Amino acid sequence: MKLKVCGMKQENNILDVADLEPNYMGFIFYEKSLRNFKEIIPALPEGIEKIGVFVNASIDFIVSKIEEHNLNGVQLHGNESPEFCEQLKEYDILIIKVFSMKNQFDFKVLEPYQDVCDYYLFDTKGKEPGGNGYTFNWNLLKKYTYNKPYFLSGGIGMENIDALLLFLKRPESRLCCTLDVNSKFESSPAFKDITLLKDFKYKLTKHGY
Repeated sequence: MKLKVCGMKQENNILDVADLEPNYMGFIFYEKSLRNFKEIIPALPEGIEKIGVFVNASIDFIVSKIEEHNLNGVQLHGNESPEFCEQLKEYDILIIKVFSMKNQFDFKVLEPYQDVCDYYLFDTKGKEPGGNGYTFNWNLLKKYTYNKPYFLSGGIGMENIDALLLFLKRPESRLCCTLDVNSKFESSPAFKDITLLKDFKYKLTKHGY
């Protein structure tokens, strides 16, 4: 199981989180977000991939951030079309397409994206495109019939780790490759609590994840 810590912003906090060696770190390039990133990403240890998070941004804007920050991947949180994703594939980066859900979801909408993205990310449908701080109904993933690995996001924190561990033992978690955490591990917007993240990683490792 891989770990992505999203919504990074302040340099010292970025470096502290990097010391925990998550597989991915997410940087949000969306003006309306409290975690909108405007700085320079400091040098990260080898093995940590930098993911840029975008919401209905233009190709030109995304490419400018890929080049400026040497991003390893993009996470698309808006209404980006399969054709849009396909255009980004030529930049040799990971394409993560986000789909938001709550108590119901039509998985047929994933079909056109099968060949144009590397991963899906399932997040909670809420007021904002992401970072709403609560989980969706993970039972919905029993209806996920595709073979593409996915990131699980939306309100994951220490208070629901027991439910998460139960989910990870169930068949519908078979293709869950990465846990994406954000607001539940913050002491203030964009500032991650290192102790909480350490505890989370410890509990996952203790249970074989």
